[in-house]
Amino acid sequence: MDRLEFLAGLDELLELAPGTLTGAEVLEELEGWDSLAVISFIAMVDERLGLVIEGQRLAAARTVDDLLGLIGDRLAA
Repeated sequence: MDRLEFLAGLDELLELAPGTLTGAEVLEELEGWDSLAVISFIAMVDERLGLVIEGQRLAAARTVDDLLGLIGDRLAA
């Protein structure tokens, strides 16, 4: 998974039009970012990358770029 695939996955998860997210968006300002979206995000990262995200780190994420940062080097170049 690369950055664009990640953003496309979040677009789908949040029921946004493809290509909506760029990374700078504030999570609490996204209409679809709720507890169900958080669980779906955790599942997406686990399923696609085999990565378990710590709850405290996820709770500290404020932007889409912060979510990308949680994945770190797991994204393909």
